[in-house]
Amino acid sequence: MKDIDEVFNKARYTMKGICKVCPVCDGRSCITGVPGMGGRGSRTGFRRNRAAFERVLLNLRTMHDAADPDTGYDFFGVKLSFPVMGAPMCETTYNFLGKVDDYKFIKAQVAGAEAAGTIAFTGDSPDPPLYGMGLQAIREEAGKKGVPIIKPREVHKIIERIRMAEDSGALAVGIDIDAAGFDNLNRAGQPVAPLSVDKLGRIVESTSLPLILKGIMTPDEAALAVECGAAGVVVSNHGGRALDFTPGTLEVLPEIASAVQGAIKIILDGGVRSGEDVLKAIALGAEAVLIGRPVAIAAVGDGEEGVGLYLKKIHNELVKAMLLTGCAGLSSISPQMIRRVDW
Repeated sequence: MKDIDEVFNKARYTMKGICKVCPVCDGRSCITGVPGMGGRGSRTGFRRNRAAFERVLLNLRTMHDAADPDTGYDFFGVKLSFPVMGAPMCETTYNFLGKVDDYKFIKAQVAGAEAAGTIAFTGDSPDPPLYGMGLQAIREEAGKKGVPIIKPREVHKIIERIRMAEDSGALAVGIDIDAAGFDNLNRAGQPVAPLSVDKLGRIVESTSLPLILKGIMTPDEAALAVECGAAGVVVSNHGGRALDFTPGTLEVLPEIASAVQGAIKIILDGGVRSGEDVLKAIALGAEAVLIGRPVAIAAVGDGEEGVGLYLKKIHNELVKAMLLTGCAGLSSISPQMIRRVDW
């Protein structure tokens, strides 16, 4: 049985020149930007995602009877073992310079998440077959439990891909609206652009699937997501790969949670590297989190087994963190469990 260090060491060798596979993936030592695993420009958004978590501390509490924490999470009617899901990632030819096979990479994310008792989101790209590969993996590797994410294309193109998701039996569908300025799609003749509330409302009305908007970073846009009928939002700056000099996602999470007031699901993406981080995100207003880069590294290192091993590690850390802060279940995680240092 491999351990996660062995998996990451193998990935480090495979990804030489692309990613250093640092002990903590925080954007400080990235040798590449995009393509690669780094962030846009100065990597400020990437680095702030991680730095924000480091400025939130946990309050140790052991005088309680929460000895067997329940981490179960209901996600649109599907019971997950814990509130952690794989972030949407694909296009290894571009991002990993062809060192990893596209479908094997996508399959590893989806099947590895299934083995760990959770699900993965899958991605979209200028290479049309990749979106379909994600749907195939959801259908064949995860019993139709997964969430395909679509780029902010023209409305009719988005609806076409939603129909594909419906036919594949996906659990929900999403749009990563923070990809509105991605040049690689525009160069490929597949234009992306910001989507108005009116357009998003038409997309929501076109499907019975819950629609998630990924890329919300301000409370006013969180409120607009509620207005257009979205079922959930992902607080995300696309891992710092869309716009330089954004705040960290954890920094803006509390004000977004305040704006939404429980009306729709809030998921946080960016900087989560441990079970303790999961607890911090929930304490500050998220229901669940997505993890991207470390899951990608685990997939490169040992396929679905590596992803499953990594996610089970995060789950075990969350259980221990809940036990040592006095949380019997996810609903008992509150701001009392944390001490926030000034951002």
